[in-house]
Amino acid sequence: MTIHSQSSTGAFDRIPFDIFIQILKLLGPTESAKLSTVCKSWKLIVSDNRLWIHFLQNQKEPWDSIFFAERHLRLAYPLQALPNQMPELSFMHIFGQRAQVPGSVIIDGGSGYCKFGWSKYDCPSGRSATFLEFGNIESPMYSRLRHFFATIYRRMQVKTSAQPIVVSIPICHYDDNASAEAARRQLKETIYSVLFDMNVPAVCAINQATLALYAARQTSGIVVNIGFQQTSVVPIYHGKVMRKVGVEVVGMGAMKLTGFLRELMQQNNIKFDSLYTVRSLKENLCYVALDYEAELSKVTQASFEVATEGWFTLSKERFQTGEILFQPRIAGVRAMGLQQAVALCMDHCQAAELTGDDSWFKTVVLTGGTACLPGLAERLGKELHGLLPRSMSTGIRVISPPYGVDSVWFGAKLISNLSTFPGPWCIAKKQFRHKPKRGLIW
Repeated sequence: MTIHSQSSTGAFDRIPFDIFIQILKLLGPTESAKLSTVCKSWKLIVSDNRLWIHFLQNQKEPWDSIFFAERHLRLAYPLQALPNQMPELSFMHIFGQRAQVPGSVIIDGGSGYCKFGWSKYDCPSGRSATFLEFGNIESPMYSRLRHFFATIYRRMQVKTSAQPIVVSIPICHYDDNASAEAARRQLKETIYSVLFDMNVPAVCAINQATLALYAARQTSGIVVNIGFQQTSVVPIYHGKVMRKVGVEVVGMGAMKLTGFLRELMQQNNIKFDSLYTVRSLKENLCYVALDYEAELSKVTQASFEVATEGWFTLSKERFQTGEILFQPRIAGVRAMGLQQAVALCMDHCQAAELTGDDSWFKTVVLTGGTACLPGLAERLGKELHGLLPRSMSTGIRVISPPYGVDSVWFGAKLISNLSTFPGPWCIAKKQFRHKPKRGLIW
């Protein structure tokens, strides 16, 4: 096919279209965009989606993530749910808009640690205690949050008025009742008030579970967040937490696993100086066995060097630590196993009959530092297939944290780099002052 068969570009008419596109690829996006202003025929050729998909594929951000974000998230809530609701995308237009996006400060307020950085960075630039643990716990929430955000901005060495901010909110106040709803609203309104009082131009505040789901390129599913003190199992449908379906909470988190490993090391006369050493060993040596009983008969010894303390060797402790997620009684905890909590959530999702298609809750996304333990996703998948009837277990897939401990931060980055950002995702100060508080997205 030649250009002449589609339009008239003068002397270039006889060049095959595919070769012409290759020439434009060599010219690059800036020069190609200039050619689109020559005439309608050139504009038609230059705006070909294949050309701009090529340019987007050469960006730092993975193409799969860009495509997912622009297809599902660019218009914010309500998310585009069905394929026939998807508008035809002009990737030339999207490329141009993304190049002009101002970027944002991203603060992932995790349950134990906070990650912060600029959306144009490849990864978070720093970490600190999360705002729920920051400062004097008895101080008013406003004072603690103001101190926390001021500290982050000071560490990043940026002006608060320079760009929008995306804040992830830890999963808390789980229940679907008036009291929990009021607590969630109060926390979010306080975050907005603090940031606008600090002259931040626009704010986007979204819960951790939703951002972890986006990082895995999903808009619906069940997010299993293994937090600092507890684990939450959160059903999300088209980007919204389904509290009416029910958020399951298990009193088992990263701190309990670290404490249990410490007990095992003490029982085996493995000496260490601090809890930091134990946590380092957990993060670098521990894993989850696919078959716990079979693993007990294997040789599993491995060593790791902790700075300033030297080498440590663990054996069965490596997989016994993570096993308490599935068998809490081993650690003396009376609670559901992780597999039981997820299966219960799935059962509630099916009973809720939100849609005729039950597949939306069969994608399970893991998030949190402890969720990065090798083998956890495979073990959870195996347990769910053993617990649930075939009609429910068929099609289940469990996804490990796609960006490790920084998955939530990367979910926020997807939003921050959208071609439509900050537009539909953020609230400006003037909007916040006049917006009914019940209308805030949570």
